[in-house]
Parts: sequence; C-alpha cells; structure tokens
Amino acid sequence: MKPKFVYHGSAKKIIGEKLIPKKAKDLAQTVDNSQTGVYASEFKDESIAMGILKNKGVKGSSIDRGRHNGMPTMDAVIYHGFPKQNYFYLYTLPSENFVNRPKGSLQWISTKPVKPEKVEKLSVKDYLHLIRRATKKEIGDWDKNYNNKKK
Repeated sequence: MKPKFVYHGSAKKIIGEKLIPKKAKDLAQTVDNSQTGVYASEFKDESIAMGILKNKGVKGSSIDRGRHNGMPTMDAVIYHGFPKQNYFYLYTLPSENFVNRPKGSLQWISTKPVKPEKVEKLSVKDYLHLIRRATKKEIGDWDKNYNNKKK
C-alpha cells in the first residue's frame, strides 16, 4: 500500500520550489539504484540517515535496508570521514508520483519534479544515533570493493 507521504534527506537545501530528478550516485550501479529520479523512503529515520551520510566530510557510506519480522531495518554506515556540516534537510513529499522500486522494497522513486509539503532543517548531532562507523573489516571490504570505483 502506498503511503500518503515519503521522505527525502539531503545535505543541501533545494534551490527553487521542487526537488528535481537526478541520476543516482550508487557505486553498486544496480538497475534500481542508478535511475534518474527523486529518491525517497516511507521511513523518516532512513531519510534522516541519508541526509547525514550525504554531508560534506563523509567520504564513503552505505545504507543496507531490509525487513525483520515484517518491520523495516536499516544499517547506516560511514566507512571514511565524518559529517562536517551542522545541519541537513528533511523533505516531506506527497507520494502520488512515486513508484516503489524495486517492487516490495523500502525505496520510492519519482521521475517527475516534486514540490515538498514540508522542509525541516535538522541538526546532525541530534541524529547521530542513526549511523555508525564501520569496523576495520568493513572498511577493508569497502576499500576493496567500492573505493577503487570512485577514482
């Protein structure tokens, strides 16, 4: 069932009235994560974590999404760097132009520009509990699998 609203977290405040579809920067380059669109989640915490992970100073990050006993789960990880910004933005978006991709996932995509219903400026320090630093093993795996793709 489609939620009434979805959420988008960003390190930047939009210029203009609408969020404009953009090509996703996903190092894994899966079909569903490299489309041009406005990406959103039906879960605020996931979008808040994404807003933090997109901050200046974060050099490598990921969010693994899933479900456990029917409830959504999220593991937001920073591999290199740490947020240098004090604030980020959470956009509450009407869901009418969003499609669930891949179907059944926690991700929603709109290929059309979207005017937010609400824009909130949030403090990074108030939401650091939603992210974690990677372990040494995770950093090694990240560097081996993804860090070379950025160069």
